[in-house]
Amino acid sequence: MGDLKQRNLITAQERLRDQVAHALRAALVAGELRPGNIYSAPGLAADFGISATPVREAMLDLAREGLVEPVRNKGFRITEVSERDLDQYTELRAMIEVPTVGKVTQIATVEQLEELRPVAEEIVAHARDHNLIGYLDADRRFHLQLLGLAGNERLVETVGDLRKRSRLYGLTRLDERGQLISSAEEHIELLDLMVAGDELAAQECMARHLGHVRSLWAQARDEPVEPRPKRTLGNR
Repeated sequence: MGDLKQRNLITAQERLRDQVAHALRAALVAGELRPGNIYSAPGLAADFGISATPVREAMLDLAREGLVEPVRNKGFRITEVSERDLDQYTELRAMIEVPTVGKVTQIATVEQLEELRPVAEEIVAHARDHNLIGYLDADRRFHLQLLGLAGNERLVETVGDLRKRSRLYGLTRLDERGQLISSAEEHIELLDLMVAGDELAAQECMARHLGHVRSLWAQARDEPVEPRPKRTLGNR
C-alpha cells in the first residue's frame, strides 16, 4: 500500500506540474509574461496559490522547449523572439502544413474531417467570448488533429514545437480589437474546402491563414499589455 500511495502522490505532482506548464504557456502566448523579463518561481507560485516546487519544475520544462532560460539566483527569463525568428517559424509551418492540408484533403474521409467541425466552431465561439485560453487550446487541437490525419506523428510533433516557440504575442490586444474573430473563422472556411475536396483552395486557405496570423503578430507584439487578473490553473 505504501508503494501505491507513493505512486499516486507522484502522479498528482506530475499532473500539477503539467497544469502549471500549460498555464504558463498560455500566459506567454497571451502576453501576460513579457519577453526579456525575469520571473521567480516563488513569485509565480504565489500567483497560482501553490508551492514553488511544481512551478520551478514546470519552468524547467519550458526551458527545455526554449521558451524561458534560467537566470542564476533570480528565476527564469522569458526568451525573446525576433521578427526574423517569427518569419522563419512561419515559413517552416507553411512548408509543412500547406502541402499536408493538400494530402489530408485527398486521403481523409468526410467523416474524419467533420469530426473536427465542433473544434473549429469552438475556436470561433471562444474568440467571440474573449476566452483566450479556450481559444488557444481549441486552435492547437484543431491544427494538430488535422495534421494528424496525414498519419505522420513526427510531423505533428514538429509543428507542435514550432507553435510553442513562435507564440502569438499580443493576443490580448488583438482580442480587444476584435481581430481574432476573422482569424478564427478561417478554420471553418478551411474545413469546408477540405470537405468539398477542393485541394488547391484548401492549400491556398491554409497559406493565407498562416500569413494572416503572422501579420497579426507584427501588429500587436510590441504593444503594452494591461495587468491581468490573478492566474489560476483552471480552464485547461
